[in-house]
Amino acid sequence: MRDAFAAELTRLASEDERIVLLSGDIGNRLFDAYKNRFQNRFINCGVAEANMMGTAAGMALCGLRPITYTIASFNTTRCLEQIRVDLCYHRLPVIVVGVGAGLSYASLGATHHACEDIGFLRLLPEMTVICPGDPVEVRLALRAALRHSGPVYLRLGKKGEPVVHSQEPPFEIGKGIPLREGSDVCLLSTGNILPVVVEAAACLEKHGMSARVVSFPTVKPLDEDLLARVFSLFPLVVSLEEHSLLGGLGGSLAEWLAARPKGRAVLRCIGTPDAFFRETGEEEHVRGRLGFTPEAVSQKILSWLLEVRREEVKNVDWA
Repeated sequence: MRDAFAAELTRLASEDERIVLLSGDIGNRLFDAYKNRFQNRFINCGVAEANMMGTAAGMALCGLRPITYTIASFNTTRCLEQIRVDLCYHRLPVIVVGVGAGLSYASLGATHHACEDIGFLRLLPEMTVICPGDPVEVRLALRAALRHSGPVYLRLGKKGEPVVHSQEPPFEIGKGIPLREGSDVCLLSTGNILPVVVEAAACLEKHGMSARVVSFPTVKPLDEDLLARVFSLFPLVVSLEEHSLLGGLGGSLAEWLAARPKGRAVLRCIGTPDAFFRETGEEEHVRGRLGFTPEAVSQKILSWLLEVRREEVKNVDWA
């Protein structure tokens, strides 16, 4: 994802002289092509994220389009007040890019895990939260964020994520992207867990279950029209994210659902538990321990589908 971001940023910077990249002391080799072409539009702010955010706010007030880039846990939690007051209060067009979201930096421990960032950022007024699911969505999301007139949080994985989309789909902030049709269950995925969700849908098909898959790159604002259709058509809707069960996409859906008349669907959520993960290991190890593999995800969804079907049979009026 980060390679796709760097390449797309370099291309877009050649078209828009207002774009300025601010780095929190990472990505130095990643942005070599950008720096070679736009040396005067790259600032390494060091490990001073709060100052970086204030600098970006000042640039935006001067008419520039600043983008801040560093590890997700540092570009959000460490400077939450500056994002809230400097960016959101003034509705400034600054793109806050958090790389290594979720458990991407699992081997570096809890300081580098970013499983609360969606919750933090989506609570802020005026903030738009975008979590691309693959490198294709990263490119599209960056273009859309630069067209947006307010602050945007762009949540990226790390590197090596597989491409899910065979071609560029239509992309609009606040709209979901259907990937696969199905009739038994609808899977709503946000962020870098999307390849796992697609594989889980294939596992479900082997068990005779048809799963619709929708990528939800925008967590705020939600695609309410799509949600209304999904919750009226499916007996079970499952949200999936490499983020805490509290405050992320699942929490957003629960809030949305609570404010509406009860529909047909049951909502279930898959995410990280409300606890720190204290083991050391690479992302794949941690995903395995937390049940974020296609096989584990599909088995959990199968058990939920059986529960829903038992309830449906129980509620049938046999008179």
